[in-house]
Amino acid sequence: MLKQLIFTVILVVTIAAFGYTVNRLIKLFRLTKPAFPVRDWGKRVNLLLKVALGQSKIFRRPVVGFFHALVFWGFCIIIFGSIEMVIDGISGAERSLSFLGPVYDVLMAAGDIFALLVGISIIIFTIRRSLLHVKRFTGVEMKSRSHVDAIVSLSLILLLMVSLILMNTGYLGLQLLSGTEIHGSYPVSRFIAGLLPGLSASGYSTLYHINWWVHILTIFFFANYLPYSKHFHVFMSVPNVFLSRLDPPGKLDNMESITGEVKLMLNPDTAYSQAPAGAVPERFGVKDAGDVTWKNYFDSLSCTECGRCTSVCPANLTGKKLSPRKVMMNLRARMKEIGPLMVKNGQDYTDNRSLVRDYVSEEELWACTTCNACVQECPVNINQPSLIVDMRRYLVLEEGAAPGELKSVFSNIENNGAPWQYPADDRLNWTKNLDFEIPVFAGLPAETKPEYLFWVGCAGAFDDRYKKVVRAFAGILNRLNVSYAVLGKEETCTGDPARRAGNEMLFQMQAMQVIEILKNYEVKKIITTCPHCFNTFKNEYPDLGGNYEVISYLQFLESSISEGKLKLDHRKIKGTGITFHDPCYLGRANNIYSEPREIIKTLSPGLVEMKRNKSFALCCGAGGGQMFKEAEKGDQEIFIERTGEALETGADTIATACPFCMTMITDGLKYKNREENVRNLDIAELVAEAMEM
Repeated sequence: MLKQLIFTVILVVTIAAFGYTVNRLIKLFRLTKPAFPVRDWGKRVNLLLKVALGQSKIFRRPVVGFFHALVFWGFCIIIFGSIEMVIDGISGAERSLSFLGPVYDVLMAAGDIFALLVGISIIIFTIRRSLLHVKRFTGVEMKSRSHVDAIVSLSLILLLMVSLILMNTGYLGLQLLSGTEIHGSYPVSRFIAGLLPGLSASGYSTLYHINWWVHILTIFFFANYLPYSKHFHVFMSVPNVFLSRLDPPGKLDNMESITGEVKLMLNPDTAYSQAPAGAVPERFGVKDAGDVTWKNYFDSLSCTECGRCTSVCPANLTGKKLSPRKVMMNLRARMKEIGPLMVKNGQDYTDNRSLVRDYVSEEELWACTTCNACVQECPVNINQPSLIVDMRRYLVLEEGAAPGELKSVFSNIENNGAPWQYPADDRLNWTKNLDFEIPVFAGLPAETKPEYLFWVGCAGAFDDRYKKVVRAFAGILNRLNVSYAVLGKEETCTGDPARRAGNEMLFQMQAMQVIEILKNYEVKKIITTCPHCFNTFKNEYPDLGGNYEVISYLQFLESSISEGKLKLDHRKIKGTGITFHDPCYLGRANNIYSEPREIIKTLSPGLVEMKRNKSFALCCGAGGGQMFKEAEKGDQEIFIERTGEALETGADTIATACPFCMTMITDGLKYKNREENVRNLDIAELVAEAMEM
């Protein structure tokens, strides 16, 4: 009875301490803003099984991932024994769940084996962290406290595993010597007991009881230590995966408050009736911790500080200040600083500091290419770019603060409908001197309804290099007798550069104009060569009422080739090897990886992959508005790093599939003095080159 009483008191204290922590966090969550509605439960369960239980993202680094998965799976199994210990401690029973029979035997055996495997994994992690100087464990955000915290947490886990094995060993030895029934199976502990032939029954009893208490008290302490450590993800990671943002990575959230204002400007008669109640916020974008959504804060608490995000960030890799991990850690730290004061003094309280600038500098924010490499790698499904763009939105919409080059882009889009200073009258200049006619919607008879709108895009219309790409693709469409037309002078920027750069107002104004134009021509299907336009039409326009069947030209080409509609002669392709650079807004943003490779395999047997390819591919450096501005200070430009990887393959042709990537790789070849002997061609140009007449 004394043991039960002591245990119950300790359990109550443990629960009370944990309850205090939970209550404190709930108060902080109440300071945040709403996020997306949690629905699509089936998708969430599947995601939970794949990412959390299956550890799919962890296995992107197979060796380290294997050991981490062992730890996770081990905890999932061992928690069963921990629950039994709590029941035993309260009731005074012994092995209270043994009535489960064979299931109990299997769980106990698995727990015994996993205790050893987890212990070995923890030793490996400790040696790796302490002695191997892994780069991603360092950074300006990684203070000495973070490293001490990691070692403390690893030590506590190791103590849990050692005490569990010794507890099982004591139990097994005691039962064997006393001749009483053994509940469960303990293969590892049986082996250890065999190494202690001289130990008496009282010795085994002492071993058992000491480690029983050590194990359960360590669990209680660890549970209350975790919320104040980097390992809070032990609790938060699984629910964070379940609560993941289900939209494609390339989609940015729509600002309903902006939608109401844009509708008011475009149509004052209907704006108020359509604007959602309470849509106008106190502030546009994120300035401080109180402006973030509950999901942003949940992400920050789930961050494991593993550095996988930062280790693949193209800005960080090339010496810029941006670190996606730091952004999440900064949010967590800022909420810890200001949150309790806001709870005490009201949400209007200010300490004259903010998340933007005092924690995250403008230089960091503007260095992001929104390539989503960090999102792809995060093992707990944190979305860092969404928070970064929200902070950009604050700078642009509230302060008018943006790099000068981007302000010029905003002005050009407003005045000319394009990021550059070209008039709409020049949008059909790319069609000059073609030996076939490009159909334009405005010039077609009213009864003629083309199947596709070929969205040329601003780069296709105005960039001299990319004009060759849209000319090549138009030639393919003409060769296949596809029913299509272009908008010509009526085409205008989709608004993508403005949205990525934080100017949500300008994006929505452009989007609603485009949607109205497409509505007038009853457009149902859109085909485009620009991944950014593709992503915007496919993933973001539906929020504003623009619903279309959106097709990437790569998907169109691949299906035309596989169906035999498009015949290619690979002998026409110059050179011997082709390497393909994956555009971020086709690959990570929209999972288009196989189509370009199938096309290239048809064109040439010499497809050579870069060391970072497909979902691991390095960004060209032009996304997120970077195309239109000077890069932040660093060791080198991102495009130089990526071009170097392409040249390392030895291929004499670099294939691209994006106007931004085309520009960056071309600049990279010039920088490397290789533009004379290495070709940079879009896949449409390669297909046109090999097309049988």
